[in-house]
Amino acid sequence: MDKITRRQALGTTAGALTALGLAGVTAHAAATDSRAATTPAGPIDEVYQGRRIRITTDGGGHHGGHHSPGLPTVRIDGRELHVMRNADGTWISVVNHYETYADPASLARAAVRELQGAELAPFAPMGGTA
Repeated sequence: MDKITRRQALGTTAGALTALGLAGVTAHAAATDSRAATTPAGPIDEVYQGRRIRITTDGGGHHGGHHSPGLPTVRIDGRELHVMRNADGTWISVVNHYETYADPASLARAAVRELQGAELAPFAPMGGTA
């Protein structure tokens, strides 16, 4: 009867773990690609709790022209709300970094609720002037 050596067992285990790791990386890359293609379905222009929310993907503005392609421009009463997309496809804003939202529209509505009638302050990047 042939016995397997420790070296063979370790080699087989290392090979199996490498294959599993490569499969996981491939699956993650495919999921990331599908999330990157997800953008709001057209512009949004609505009034929510008395505040006008406008969301466009035209690439205009966004912090003095530093707009990333595909990143929507979210405005509340004409003032831009800085939004960021997380790696898992959820969204956060400067109004609340601690809650994530499935899409920019639900994020904008949550920002309106959080502002409780207050004006949205202009965003000034670090090192910039207000």
